[in-house]
Amino acid sequence: MQWLMRLRVLPCIHKSFQTFHRVPPQLRCQSFSEVGAPIWNDHDVPKEFNFASDVLDYWAQMEKEGKRGPEPALWWINTQGDEVKWSFRDLKDLSCRMANVFTQTCGLKPGDHLTLILPRVPEWWLVALSCIRTGIIFIPGTTQLKSKDIFYRLKMSNSKAIVTTDTLAPEVDSVASECPALKTKLLVSEHSLSGWLDLRSLTKSASPEHTCIKSKTEDPMTIFFTSGTTGFPKMAKHNHGLALRSYLPTCRKLMQLKKSDVLWCVSDPGWILAAVGALFEPWTTGSTLFIHHMPQFDPKVIIKVLFKYPITHCLAAPAVFRAILQEKDANLRFPTLKYCHTGGESLLAEEFDQWNKRTGILLHEIYGQSETGITCGVFQDMKIKPGSLGKAISPFDVQIIDDKGNVLPPNTEGNIGVRIKPTRPVGLFMCYENNPEKTAEVECGDFYNTGDKASIDSEGYFWFLGRNDDVINASGYRIGPMEVENALVEQSRRGRVGCGEQPGSDARGGGESVYCSEPTVPVP
Repeated sequence: MQWLMRLRVLPCIHKSFQTFHRVPPQLRCQSFSEVGAPIWNDHDVPKEFNFASDVLDYWAQMEKEGKRGPEPALWWINTQGDEVKWSFRDLKDLSCRMANVFTQTCGLKPGDHLTLILPRVPEWWLVALSCIRTGIIFIPGTTQLKSKDIFYRLKMSNSKAIVTTDTLAPEVDSVASECPALKTKLLVSEHSLSGWLDLRSLTKSASPEHTCIKSKTEDPMTIFFTSGTTGFPKMAKHNHGLALRSYLPTCRKLMQLKKSDVLWCVSDPGWILAAVGALFEPWTTGSTLFIHHMPQFDPKVIIKVLFKYPITHCLAAPAVFRAILQEKDANLRFPTLKYCHTGGESLLAEEFDQWNKRTGILLHEIYGQSETGITCGVFQDMKIKPGSLGKAISPFDVQIIDDKGNVLPPNTEGNIGVRIKPTRPVGLFMCYENNPEKTAEVECGDFYNTGDKASIDSEGYFWFLGRNDDVINASGYRIGPMEVENALVEQSRRGRVGCGEQPGSDARGGGESVYCSEPTVPVP
Protein backbone atom coordinates (compact mmCIF):
# COMPACT_ATOMS: atom_id res chain seq x y z
CA MET A 1 0.00 0.00 0.00
CA GLN A 2 2.93 2.33 0.51
CA TRP A 3 3.41 2.68 -3.24
CA LEU A 4 0.00 4.31 -3.52
CA MET A 5 0.89 7.01 -1.02
CA ARG A 6 4.36 7.53 -2.47
CA LEU A 7 3.01 7.80 -5.99
CA ARG A 8 0.90 10.80 -5.03
CA VAL A 9 3.98 12.95 -4.49
CA LEU A 10 5.94 11.99 -7.59
CA PRO A 11 7.02 15.19 -9.35
CA CYS A 12 5.59 13.93 -12.62
CA ILE A 13 2.16 13.17 -11.19
CA HIS A 14 0.46 16.00 -13.09
CA LYS A 15 2.68 16.05 -16.18
CA SER A 16 -0.10 14.77 -18.42
CA PHE A 17 -2.26 17.79 -17.64
CA GLN A 18 0.03 20.07 -19.60
CA THR A 19 -1.60 18.60 -22.71
CA PHE A 20 -5.08 18.14 -21.27
CA HIS A 21 -7.68 17.90 -24.02
CA ARG A 22 -10.50 20.43 -24.13
CA VAL A 23 -13.81 19.62 -22.51
CA PRO A 24 -15.94 17.71 -25.06
CA PRO A 25 -18.51 19.83 -26.94
CA GLN A 26 -21.45 17.89 -25.54
CA LEU A 27 -20.36 18.98 -22.06
CA ARG A 28 -19.55 22.59 -22.86
CA CYS A 29 -22.96 23.27 -24.38
CA GLN A 30 -24.99 21.87 -21.50
CA SER A 31 -26.47 23.89 -18.67
CA PHE A 32 -24.89 23.42 -15.27
CA SER A 33 -26.66 22.47 -12.09
CA GLU A 34 -25.83 23.51 -8.55
CA VAL A 35 -23.17 20.83 -8.37
CA GLY A 36 -21.44 22.10 -11.50
CA ALA A 37 -21.62 19.00 -13.70
CA PRO A 38 -23.44 18.88 -17.04
CA ILE A 39 -26.91 17.38 -17.30
CA TRP A 40 -28.88 15.72 -20.07
CA ASN A 41 -32.63 15.38 -20.25
CA ASP A 42 -33.95 12.08 -18.88
CA HIS A 43 -34.65 10.85 -22.41
CA ASP A 44 -31.80 12.59 -24.25
CA VAL A 45 -29.14 9.98 -25.02
CA PRO A 46 -25.91 11.26 -26.65
CA LYS A 47 -24.42 9.09 -29.36
CA GLU A 48 -21.03 9.01 -27.65
CA PHE A 49 -20.27 8.79 -23.94
CA ASN A 50 -17.33 7.63 -21.85
CA PHE A 51 -17.33 8.02 -18.09
CA ALA A 52 -13.54 8.35 -17.88
CA SER A 53 -13.16 11.16 -20.40
CA ASP A 54 -16.56 12.86 -20.03
CA VAL A 55 -16.75 12.78 -16.23
CA LEU A 56 -13.47 12.01 -14.50
CA ASP A 57 -11.34 14.11 -16.85
CA TYR A 58 -13.91 16.90 -16.70
CA TRP A 59 -13.50 17.17 -12.94
CA ALA A 60 -9.74 16.90 -13.30
CA GLN A 61 -9.90 19.94 -15.57
CA MET A 62 -12.08 21.77 -13.04
CA GLU A 63 -9.42 21.10 -10.40
CA LYS A 64 -6.72 22.40 -12.70
CA GLU A 65 -8.69 25.59 -13.28
CA GLY A 66 -9.36 26.03 -9.54
CA LYS A 67 -13.10 25.43 -9.97
CA ARG A 68 -13.23 22.49 -7.58
CA GLY A 69 -12.03 22.65 -3.98
CA PRO A 70 -9.27 20.62 -2.31
CA GLU A 71 -11.61 17.80 -1.26
CA PRO A 72 -10.33 14.41 -2.44
CA ALA A 73 -12.18 12.44 -5.08
CA LEU A 74 -11.24 9.17 -3.38
CA TRP A 75 -10.65 8.99 0.36
CA TRP A 76 -9.55 5.50 1.36
CA ILE A 77 -8.61 4.09 4.76
CA ASN A 78 -8.08 0.64 6.26
CA THR A 79 -8.01 -0.89 9.73
CA GLN A 80 -4.20 -0.61 9.91
CA GLY A 81 -4.33 3.17 9.81
CA ASP A 82 -3.25 3.61 6.17
CA GLU A 83 -4.88 6.45 4.29
CA VAL A 84 -4.97 7.44 0.62
CA LYS A 85 -6.42 10.68 -0.71
CA TRP A 86 -6.57 11.07 -4.47
CA SER A 87 -7.83 14.06 -6.42
CA PHE A 88 -9.49 13.68 -9.81
CA ARG A 89 -6.16 14.70 -11.34
CA ASP A 90 -4.47 11.84 -9.50
CA LEU A 91 -7.14 9.42 -10.67
CA LYS A 92 -6.73 10.55 -14.26
CA ASP A 93 -2.96 10.19 -14.13
CA LEU A 94 -2.99 6.75 -12.50
CA SER A 95 -5.80 5.33 -14.64
CA CYS A 96 -4.03 6.52 -17.80
CA ARG A 97 -0.88 4.73 -16.66
CA MET A 98 -2.81 1.56 -15.93
CA ALA A 99 -4.61 1.83 -19.27
CA ASN A 100 -1.20 1.73 -20.96
CA VAL A 101 -0.30 -1.36 -18.95
CA PHE A 102 -3.43 -3.12 -20.19
CA THR A 103 -2.99 -2.19 -23.85
CA GLN A 104 0.79 -2.08 -24.26
CA THR A 105 2.14 -4.59 -21.74
CA CYS A 106 -0.78 -7.03 -21.74
CA GLY A 107 -1.88 -6.53 -25.34
CA LEU A 108 -5.56 -6.21 -24.44
CA LYS A 109 -7.88 -4.63 -27.00
CA PRO A 110 -11.33 -3.00 -26.96
CA GLY A 111 -13.96 -5.65 -26.40
CA ASP A 112 -11.65 -8.02 -24.53
CA HIS A 113 -12.91 -9.28 -21.17
CA LEU A 114 -11.05 -8.71 -17.90
CA THR A 115 -12.18 -10.36 -14.66
CA LEU A 116 -11.74 -8.08 -11.64
CA ILE A 117 -11.75 -9.75 -8.22
CA LEU A 118 -10.42 -7.34 -5.61
CA PRO A 119 -11.50 -6.29 -2.13
CA ARG A 120 -12.07 -2.62 -1.27
CA VAL A 121 -8.60 -1.44 -2.32
CA PRO A 122 -7.88 1.67 -4.44
CA GLU A 123 -6.77 -0.45 -7.40
CA TRP A 124 -10.35 -1.63 -7.91
CA TRP A 125 -11.32 1.88 -8.99
CA LEU A 126 -8.20 2.30 -11.11
CA VAL A 127 -8.84 -0.97 -12.95
CA ALA A 128 -12.48 -0.05 -13.63
CA LEU A 129 -11.53 3.42 -14.92
CA SER A 130 -8.66 2.03 -17.01
CA CYS A 131 -10.96 -0.52 -18.65
CA ILE A 132 -13.49 2.21 -19.46
CA ARG A 133 -10.70 4.30 -20.99
CA THR A 134 -9.56 1.46 -23.23
CA GLY A 135 -12.86 -0.21 -24.14
CA ILE A 136 -11.92 -3.35 -22.22
CA ILE A 137 -15.01 -4.91 -20.64
CA PHE A 138 -14.46 -5.36 -16.90
CA ILE A 139 -16.25 -8.13 -15.00
CA PRO A 140 -16.31 -7.62 -11.22
CA GLY A 141 -16.52 -10.52 -8.79
CA THR A 142 -16.69 -10.80 -5.03
CA THR A 143 -13.64 -11.98 -3.08
CA GLN A 144 -15.80 -14.68 -1.49
CA LEU A 145 -15.55 -16.70 -4.70
CA LYS A 146 -13.83 -20.09 -4.56
CA SER A 147 -11.93 -21.90 -7.31
CA LYS A 148 -15.05 -23.49 -8.84
CA ASP A 149 -16.78 -20.10 -8.93
CA ILE A 150 -13.77 -18.41 -10.48
CA PHE A 151 -13.48 -21.20 -13.05
CA TYR A 152 -17.14 -20.78 -14.00
CA ARG A 153 -16.71 -17.02 -14.48
CA LEU A 154 -13.46 -17.25 -16.42
CA LYS A 155 -14.81 -20.02 -18.64
CA MET A 156 -18.21 -18.43 -19.30
CA SER A 157 -16.79 -14.98 -19.99
CA ASN A 158 -13.71 -16.08 -21.97
CA SER A 159 -11.74 -13.51 -20.00
CA LYS A 160 -8.30 -12.80 -21.40
CA ALA A 161 -7.04 -11.26 -18.16
CA ILE A 162 -7.70 -11.35 -14.45
CA VAL A 163 -6.77 -8.92 -11.67
CA THR A 164 -6.80 -10.23 -8.11
CA THR A 165 -4.85 -10.50 -4.84
CA ASP A 166 -2.28 -13.00 -3.60
CA THR A 167 -5.01 -14.52 -1.41
CA LEU A 168 -7.05 -15.60 -4.43
CA ALA A 169 -4.13 -16.21 -6.80
CA PRO A 170 -3.81 -19.92 -5.81
CA GLU A 171 -7.52 -20.38 -6.51
CA VAL A 172 -7.00 -18.91 -9.97
CA ASP A 173 -3.87 -20.98 -10.62
CA SER A 174 -5.73 -24.18 -9.76
CA VAL A 175 -8.13 -23.66 -12.70
CA ALA A 176 -6.14 -21.47 -15.13
CA SER A 177 -5.00 -24.42 -17.26
CA GLU A 178 -8.66 -25.18 -18.02
CA CYS A 179 -9.30 -21.62 -19.24
CA PRO A 180 -7.53 -21.35 -22.62
CA ALA A 181 -8.68 -17.76 -23.21
CA LEU A 182 -6.87 -16.53 -20.07
CA LYS A 183 -3.52 -15.09 -21.14
CA THR A 184 -2.64 -12.50 -18.48
CA LYS A 185 -2.71 -12.69 -14.68
CA LEU A 186 -2.20 -9.41 -12.83
CA LEU A 187 -1.50 -9.32 -9.10
CA VAL A 188 -2.27 -6.55 -6.60
CA SER A 189 0.01 -7.32 -3.68
CA GLU A 190 3.07 -6.23 -1.74
CA HIS A 191 4.67 -9.50 -2.80
CA SER A 192 5.57 -11.05 -6.15
CA LEU A 193 4.28 -14.39 -7.37
CA SER A 194 5.59 -16.62 -10.13
CA GLY A 195 3.48 -16.47 -13.28
CA TRP A 196 1.82 -13.21 -12.26
CA LEU A 197 2.52 -9.63 -13.36
CA ASP A 198 2.95 -7.00 -10.63
CA LEU A 199 0.24 -4.48 -11.50
CA ARG A 200 1.44 -1.88 -9.00
CA SER A 201 5.02 -1.72 -10.27
CA LEU A 202 3.89 -1.77 -13.90
CA THR A 203 1.50 1.11 -13.26
CA LYS A 204 4.14 3.12 -11.44
CA SER A 205 6.57 2.88 -14.36
CA ALA A 206 4.02 3.32 -17.17
CA SER A 207 3.56 6.51 -19.16
CA PRO A 208 0.70 8.83 -18.06
CA GLU A 209 0.09 9.83 -21.69
CA HIS A 210 -2.97 8.04 -22.98
CA THR A 211 -5.81 8.87 -25.37
CA CYS A 212 -9.18 7.66 -24.18
CA ILE A 213 -11.21 5.60 -26.64
CA LYS A 214 -14.20 7.34 -28.23
CA SER A 215 -16.92 4.99 -27.10
CA LYS A 216 -20.50 5.03 -28.25
CA THR A 217 -23.11 5.05 -25.51
CA GLU A 218 -24.37 1.70 -26.79
CA ASP A 219 -20.90 0.07 -26.73
CA PRO A 220 -20.48 -2.62 -24.04
CA MET A 221 -18.71 -1.45 -20.87
CA THR A 222 -19.10 -4.04 -18.11
CA ILE A 223 -20.63 -7.40 -17.23
CA PHE A 224 -22.08 -8.39 -13.86
CA PHE A 225 -22.72 -11.98 -12.94
CA THR A 226 -26.17 -12.26 -11.41
CA SER A 227 -26.55 -13.67 -7.91
CA GLY A 228 -27.85 -16.97 -9.26
CA THR A 229 -31.15 -16.99 -7.37
CA THR A 230 -32.81 -19.00 -10.15
CA GLY A 231 -29.99 -21.22 -11.44
CA PHE A 232 -26.39 -20.65 -12.50
CA PRO A 233 -25.32 -16.99 -12.52
CA LYS A 234 -25.94 -15.25 -15.83
CA MET A 235 -23.79 -12.52 -17.38
CA ALA A 236 -25.74 -9.27 -17.50
CA LYS A 237 -23.95 -7.10 -20.04
CA HIS A 238 -24.21 -3.31 -19.73
CA ASN A 239 -23.20 -0.56 -22.12
CA HIS A 240 -21.92 2.92 -21.23
CA GLY A 241 -25.53 3.96 -20.63
CA LEU A 242 -25.25 2.50 -17.12
CA ALA A 243 -22.79 5.27 -16.26
CA LEU A 244 -24.65 7.90 -18.29
CA ARG A 245 -27.80 7.28 -16.27
CA SER A 246 -26.19 8.90 -13.21
CA TYR A 247 -26.13 12.15 -15.22
CA LEU A 248 -29.86 12.27 -15.76
CA PRO A 249 -31.85 14.81 -13.70
CA THR A 250 -34.29 12.39 -12.10
CA CYS A 251 -31.50 10.00 -11.11
CA ARG A 252 -29.64 12.86 -9.46
CA LYS A 253 -32.65 13.68 -7.31
CA LEU A 254 -32.33 10.35 -5.52
CA MET A 255 -29.23 11.25 -3.49
CA GLN A 256 -28.90 14.94 -4.40
CA LEU A 257 -25.11 14.81 -4.02
CA LYS A 258 -23.07 17.99 -4.14
CA LYS A 259 -19.35 18.61 -4.58
CA SER A 260 -18.96 19.16 -0.85
CA ASP A 261 -20.58 15.82 0.07
CA VAL A 262 -18.78 12.69 1.21
CA LEU A 263 -20.46 9.40 0.26
CA TRP A 264 -19.60 6.13 1.97
CA CYS A 265 -20.85 3.13 0.00
CA VAL A 266 -20.53 0.03 2.18
CA SER A 267 -20.87 -2.47 -0.65
CA ASP A 268 -18.78 -5.41 -1.80
CA PRO A 269 -17.08 -4.29 -5.04
CA GLY A 270 -18.17 -7.50 -6.73
CA TRP A 271 -21.74 -6.28 -7.19
CA ILE A 272 -23.39 -3.66 -9.36
CA LEU A 273 -24.16 -1.43 -6.37
CA ALA A 274 -20.44 -0.70 -6.03
CA ALA A 275 -20.19 0.42 -9.65
CA VAL A 276 -23.27 2.63 -9.39
CA GLY A 277 -23.05 3.80 -5.79
CA ALA A 278 -19.27 3.90 -5.35
CA LEU A 279 -18.17 5.06 -8.80
CA PHE A 280 -20.74 6.62 -11.13
CA GLU A 281 -23.02 8.39 -8.63
CA PRO A 282 -20.46 10.28 -6.49
CA TRP A 283 -17.99 11.16 -9.24
CA THR A 284 -20.65 12.36 -11.66
CA THR A 285 -21.34 15.18 -9.21
CA GLY A 286 -17.72 15.75 -8.21
CA SER A 287 -18.35 14.42 -4.69
CA THR A 288 -15.88 12.61 -2.46
CA LEU A 289 -16.11 8.84 -2.35
CA PHE A 290 -15.13 7.42 1.05
CA ILE A 291 -14.02 3.79 1.31
CA HIS A 292 -13.06 1.80 4.40
CA HIS A 293 -11.36 -1.51 3.70
CA MET A 294 -12.57 -3.82 6.47
CA PRO A 295 -11.58 -7.48 6.05
CA GLN A 296 -14.37 -8.36 8.50
CA PHE A 297 -17.60 -6.49 9.08
CA ASP A 298 -17.78 -4.84 12.50
CA PRO A 299 -20.65 -2.48 13.40
CA LYS A 300 -18.52 -0.89 16.14
CA VAL A 301 -15.99 0.17 13.51
CA ILE A 302 -18.78 1.56 11.33
CA ILE A 303 -20.01 3.68 14.23
CA LYS A 304 -16.51 5.00 15.02
CA VAL A 305 -15.91 5.93 11.39
CA LEU A 306 -19.21 7.80 11.12
CA PHE A 307 -18.15 9.90 14.11
CA LYS A 308 -14.54 10.45 13.02
CA TYR A 309 -14.93 11.33 9.34
CA PRO A 310 -17.15 14.01 7.69
CA ILE A 311 -19.44 11.52 5.93
CA THR A 312 -22.70 13.08 4.73
CA HIS A 313 -24.26 10.14 2.84
CA CYS A 314 -24.20 6.43 3.63
CA LEU A 315 -25.32 3.71 1.21
CA ALA A 316 -25.39 0.19 2.65
CA ALA A 317 -27.28 -3.07 2.83
CA PRO A 318 -30.01 -3.37 5.48
CA ALA A 319 -27.77 -5.78 7.41
CA VAL A 320 -25.38 -2.89 8.11
CA PHE A 321 -28.05 -0.63 9.62
CA ARG A 322 -29.59 -3.56 11.47
CA ALA A 323 -26.22 -4.45 13.02
CA ILE A 324 -25.65 -0.85 14.09
CA LEU A 325 -29.04 -0.82 15.79
CA GLN A 326 -28.06 -3.93 17.75
CA GLU A 327 -25.38 -1.86 19.49
CA LYS A 328 -27.93 -0.95 22.15
CA ASP A 329 -25.75 1.37 24.24
CA ALA A 330 -24.08 3.22 21.38
CA ASN A 331 -24.63 6.90 20.68
CA LEU A 332 -25.84 7.11 17.07
CA ARG A 333 -26.17 10.87 16.70
CA PHE A 334 -23.54 11.17 13.95
CA PRO A 335 -22.32 14.78 13.55
CA THR A 336 -22.21 15.10 9.74
CA LEU A 337 -24.40 12.26 8.42
CA LYS A 338 -27.48 13.61 6.64
CA TYR A 339 -28.86 10.88 4.39
CA CYS A 340 -28.92 7.07 4.45
CA HIS A 341 -29.93 4.79 1.58
CA THR A 342 -30.41 1.04 1.75
CA GLY A 343 -31.40 -1.82 -0.54
CA GLY A 344 -30.90 -5.48 -1.27
CA GLU A 345 -33.29 -6.93 1.27
CA SER A 346 -36.22 -5.74 3.35
CA LEU A 347 -36.16 -3.93 6.66
CA LEU A 348 -38.94 -4.20 9.19
CA ALA A 349 -41.11 -1.17 9.89
CA GLU A 350 -39.86 -1.12 13.47
CA GLU A 351 -36.26 -0.93 12.23
CA PHE A 352 -37.04 2.15 10.15
CA ASP A 353 -38.57 3.71 13.24
CA GLN A 354 -35.64 2.74 15.50
CA TRP A 355 -33.08 4.16 13.08
CA ASN A 356 -34.93 7.46 12.87
CA LYS A 357 -35.33 7.72 16.64
CA ARG A 358 -31.70 6.91 17.44
CA THR A 359 -29.99 8.84 14.64
CA GLY A 360 -32.48 11.55 13.70
CA ILE A 361 -32.07 10.41 10.08
CA LEU A 362 -34.58 8.74 7.79
CA LEU A 363 -33.73 5.57 5.87
CA HIS A 364 -34.45 5.78 2.14
CA GLU A 365 -34.96 2.47 0.35
CA ILE A 366 -33.73 1.68 -3.15
CA TYR A 367 -34.35 -1.32 -5.38
CA GLY A 368 -32.48 -2.74 -8.33
CA GLN A 369 -30.84 -5.76 -9.93
CA SER A 370 -27.65 -6.67 -11.74
CA GLU A 371 -29.67 -6.15 -14.91
CA THR A 372 -31.05 -2.72 -14.04
CA GLY A 373 -28.92 -0.80 -11.59
CA ILE A 374 -31.08 1.34 -9.31
CA THR A 375 -34.66 0.98 -10.56
CA CYS A 376 -36.85 2.41 -7.80
CA GLY A 377 -36.15 4.52 -4.77
CA VAL A 378 -37.44 6.84 -2.09
CA PHE A 379 -36.38 10.37 -2.98
CA GLN A 380 -35.37 12.78 -0.26
CA ASP A 381 -38.48 14.93 -0.70
CA MET A 382 -40.88 11.95 -0.79
CA LYS A 383 -43.08 10.67 1.96
CA ILE A 384 -41.54 7.53 3.39
CA LYS A 385 -43.72 4.45 3.61
CA PRO A 386 -41.68 1.92 5.63
CA GLY A 387 -41.26 -1.28 3.65
CA SER A 388 -41.91 0.31 0.27
CA LEU A 389 -39.32 0.33 -2.50
CA GLY A 390 -40.32 3.87 -3.40
CA LYS A 391 -41.22 4.97 -6.90
CA ALA A 392 -39.80 4.27 -10.36
CA ILE A 393 -36.76 6.33 -11.38
CA SER A 394 -36.89 7.82 -14.87
CA PRO A 395 -36.14 6.97 -17.63
CA PHE A 396 -37.37 3.59 -16.45
CA ASP A 397 -41.10 3.09 -16.93
CA VAL A 398 -41.77 0.49 -14.24
CA GLN A 399 -45.10 -1.32 -14.02
CA ILE A 400 -46.60 -4.38 -12.38
CA ILE A 401 -47.29 -6.90 -15.14
CA ASP A 402 -48.72 -10.38 -15.48
CA ASP A 403 -46.85 -13.28 -17.08
CA LYS A 404 -47.92 -12.11 -20.55
CA GLY A 405 -46.75 -8.52 -20.14
CA ASN A 406 -50.14 -6.94 -19.46
CA VAL A 407 -50.10 -4.01 -17.03
CA LEU A 408 -52.00 -4.80 -13.84
CA PRO A 409 -54.05 -2.32 -11.78
CA PRO A 410 -52.88 -0.94 -8.40
CA ASN A 411 -52.84 -3.24 -5.38
CA THR A 412 -52.61 -6.33 -7.57
CA GLU A 413 -49.76 -8.80 -7.17
CA GLY A 414 -47.64 -9.30 -10.27
CA ASN A 415 -44.13 -9.04 -11.68
CA ILE A 416 -42.00 -5.90 -11.61
CA GLY A 417 -41.52 -5.00 -15.27
CA VAL A 418 -39.41 -2.34 -16.99
CA ARG A 419 -40.75 -1.16 -20.36
CA ILE A 420 -38.33 -1.91 -23.22
CA LYS A 421 -40.57 -1.16 -26.22
CA PRO A 422 -40.74 0.89 -28.32
CA THR A 423 -37.47 2.21 -26.82
CA ARG A 424 -35.09 0.40 -24.50
CA PRO A 425 -34.24 2.83 -21.68
CA VAL A 426 -30.68 3.94 -21.02
CA GLY A 427 -29.12 2.06 -18.11
CA LEU A 428 -30.91 -1.26 -18.64
CA PHE A 429 -28.72 -4.25 -19.45
CA MET A 430 -28.14 -5.14 -23.09
CA CYS A 431 -28.57 -8.91 -22.83
CA TYR A 432 -27.32 -12.00 -21.07
CA GLU A 433 -23.96 -12.54 -22.74
CA ASN A 434 -23.84 -15.68 -24.89
CA ASN A 435 -27.30 -16.69 -23.72
CA PRO A 436 -30.03 -15.54 -26.14
CA GLU A 437 -32.45 -18.09 -24.70
CA LYS A 438 -32.34 -16.58 -21.21
CA THR A 439 -32.50 -13.08 -22.70
CA ALA A 440 -35.67 -14.03 -24.58
CA GLU A 441 -37.18 -15.60 -21.45
CA VAL A 442 -37.16 -12.29 -19.55
CA GLU A 443 -38.67 -10.29 -22.42
CA CYS A 444 -42.37 -10.28 -21.65
CA GLY A 445 -44.42 -8.37 -24.22
CA ASP A 446 -43.21 -4.76 -24.08
CA PHE A 447 -41.38 -5.32 -20.79
CA TYR A 448 -38.30 -6.78 -19.19
CA ASN A 449 -39.64 -9.10 -16.49
CA THR A 450 -37.43 -8.80 -13.40
CA GLY A 451 -38.78 -12.00 -11.86
CA ASP A 452 -39.57 -10.10 -8.67
CA LYS A 453 -43.11 -10.20 -7.28
CA ALA A 454 -44.59 -6.94 -6.02
CA SER A 455 -47.58 -4.62 -6.16
CA ILE A 456 -48.00 -0.90 -6.69
CA ASP A 457 -50.34 1.29 -4.65
CA SER A 458 -52.49 4.18 -5.84
CA GLU A 459 -49.68 6.69 -5.15
CA GLY A 460 -47.12 4.84 -7.28
CA TYR A 461 -45.15 3.20 -4.42
CA PHE A 462 -43.89 -0.32 -5.08
CA TRP A 463 -44.21 -3.06 -2.45
CA PHE A 464 -41.87 -6.04 -2.76
CA LEU A 465 -43.19 -9.55 -2.14
CA GLY A 466 -40.31 -11.80 -3.16
CA ARG A 467 -38.67 -13.64 -6.02
CA ASN A 468 -40.89 -15.91 -8.08
CA ASP A 469 -39.21 -18.92 -6.49
CA ASP A 470 -39.41 -17.50 -2.93
CA VAL A 471 -43.18 -17.11 -2.69
CA ILE A 472 -44.93 -19.75 -0.58
CA ASN A 473 -48.21 -21.19 -1.86
CA ALA A 474 -50.28 -22.34 1.12
CA SER A 475 -53.81 -23.58 0.35
CA GLY A 476 -54.10 -21.18 -2.53
CA TYR A 477 -52.73 -18.21 -0.60
CA ARG A 478 -49.45 -16.71 -1.82
CA ILE A 479 -47.22 -15.65 1.07
CA GLY A 480 -43.93 -13.79 0.75
CA PRO A 481 -41.01 -14.41 3.12
CA MET A 482 -41.20 -10.85 4.41
CA GLU A 483 -44.86 -11.29 5.38
CA VAL A 484 -43.93 -14.32 7.48
CA GLU A 485 -41.00 -12.51 9.05
CA ASN A 486 -43.07 -9.48 9.96
CA ALA A 487 -45.74 -11.67 11.57
CA LEU A 488 -43.25 -13.63 13.65
CA VAL A 489 -41.19 -10.65 14.77
CA GLU A 490 -44.36 -9.04 16.09
CA GLN A 491 -44.67 -11.94 18.52
CA SER A 492 -42.95 -12.11 21.89
CA ARG A 493 -39.85 -13.81 20.52
CA ARG A 494 -38.14 -11.05 18.55
CA GLY A 495 -35.45 -12.98 16.77
CA ARG A 496 -34.64 -12.97 13.08
CA VAL A 497 -36.42 -15.61 11.04
CA GLY A 498 -35.98 -17.48 7.81
CA CYS A 499 -38.45 -19.08 5.43
CA GLY A 500 -37.89 -22.25 3.51
CA GLU A 501 -39.44 -25.49 2.30
CA GLN A 502 -39.30 -28.69 4.25
CA PRO A 503 -40.33 -32.16 3.01
CA GLY A 504 -43.59 -33.34 4.48
CA SER A 505 -47.23 -32.49 4.40
CA ASP A 506 -50.01 -31.24 6.61
CA ALA A 507 -53.77 -31.46 6.53
CA ARG A 508 -53.89 -29.08 3.60
CA GLY A 509 -51.29 -30.97 1.59
CA GLY A 510 -48.71 -28.20 1.80
CA GLY A 511 -44.99 -28.77 2.36
CA GLU A 512 -43.91 -25.30 3.41
CA SER A 513 -42.61 -24.36 6.83
CA VAL A 514 -40.99 -21.50 8.68
CA TYR A 515 -38.29 -21.61 11.29
CA CYS A 516 -36.95 -19.20 13.91
CA SER A 517 -33.32 -18.52 14.67
CA GLU A 518 -31.35 -16.34 17.01
CA PRO A 519 -30.34 -12.90 15.66
CA THR A 520 -27.46 -13.04 13.25
CA VAL A 521 -25.45 -10.38 11.46
CA PRO A 522 -24.58 -11.43 7.90
CA VAL A 523 -21.48 -9.91 6.33
CA PRO A 524 -22.72 -7.37 3.73
